[in-house]
Amino acid sequence: MSGTYIPKALRLRIAEEARHRCGYCLTQEVLVGAPMEIDHLVPEALGGQTEAENLWLACSLCNDHKGDRVAALDPETGQVVRLFNPRAQIWGEHFAWTQNGERLVGLTAVGRATVLALNLNRPSLVRSRKLWVLAGWHPPADAPEPSG
Repeated sequence: MSGTYIPKALRLRIAEEARHRCGYCLTQEVLVGAPMEIDHLVPEALGGQTEAENLWLACSLCNDHKGDRVAALDPETGQVVRLFNPRAQIWGEHFAWTQNGERLVGLTAVGRATVLALNLNRPSLVRSRKLWVLAGWHPPADAPEPSG
């Protein structure tokens, strides 16, 4: 998480654009009962700016796993590819839910690399998704569209 101050109005704008859910695993803020973090898509450590076009919402665990990376290895091709950019790319083109809604599958090199790098099927999240599916809260019916 960045130490750079992000004005409240900008935080609110980013949260609303992201529909108050993580841009990577789509976990809803209301389900976890904790605020999401503002993610620098291009990390500050790599020259990324603190401006709307470079910011998106992420849960703390996805943000922690992402760290200062912008690329990762696609496990299928062995190639290094850019991580998914929730502001510029369409989630449903790169990811899908398994039939039971508990796990994410990468559909593209970007999706596969992001699933692996951000550990989007971490056991604790898969267990939570099971409960959310039973309650009818998951998976989200609408995959977010890019807004930038």
